Amino acid sequence: MSEPELLYEVKDAVAWMTINREARRNALSLEMIDLLSEYLDRVENDDNIRVICLTAAGEKAFCSGADLATTFEGKEYEAGAKKFAEILKRMASFPKPIVARVNGHCMAGGMGFMLSCDIVYAREGVKFGTPEVNVGLFPMMIGALIFRNAGRKKAMEMIYTARTLSASEAEETGLITRAVPREELDRVVDDALTTISAKAPIAIKLGRRALAAVQDLNLSDALDHLCKQLGAVIDTEDAKEGLTAFMQKRKPEWKGR
Repeated sequence: MSEPELLYEVKDAVAWMTINREARRNALSLEMIDLLSEYLDRVENDDNIRVICLTAAGEKAFCSGADLATTFEGKEYEAGAKKFAEILKRMASFPKPIVARVNGHCMAGGMGFMLSCDIVYAREGVKFGTPEVNVGLFPMMIGALIFRNAGRKKAMEMIYTARTLSASEAEETGLITRAVPREELDRVVDDALTTISAKAPIAIKLGRRALAAVQDLNLSDALDHLCKQLGAVIDTEDAKEGLTAFMQKRKPEWKGR
């Protein structure tokens, strides 16, 4: 029996999801997207999981985009595109943090997966890009995410010319959080996951939802909404525990309520 196209493992408070199509350069497939949706359901319903880490098998590719031989074949393209759009929307508004460990080249639809994550650490030497115009296509859905992270002029150059960016260029452009040497990638990722896992889970959950909700609002409406959401956070048991622990100079004990 072959392994699933997306591996799932929970270690401590972290759900690890590993794209497992190394022979196909970890290209997207409908099966893999379905599995990701299933695993997100598991994470959302498990209070013991605080954060997700999305990574990929091997070191050649984090994700090379859609598997053009299957995912968008014939009349299946519309269903595949819609499914991809829906999973990007869910990831971008998911109530728990998602950290990407980019250990290989990230192209086309893989950029969408990567940009839907909150924090992205990539090893030096990997490339990022949108090569769709080379095959007569265009980075439609992922464009919405690109423009929410990178400056328009830099993004348009990448899209129109299909020029790939180095990890350091992707960091400068705002596409990733940090480019790190190969030998430091695991340490940097593990440190971030451990740190996030130790923070108040309900505060992060409410905060992530609040920030997603105001992304397209004008400043006045965004501030009004966030003000209300601050009140919701203050009313949680964890907020009371956190403030008490701070005053008593001890480590807080989070309940997730």
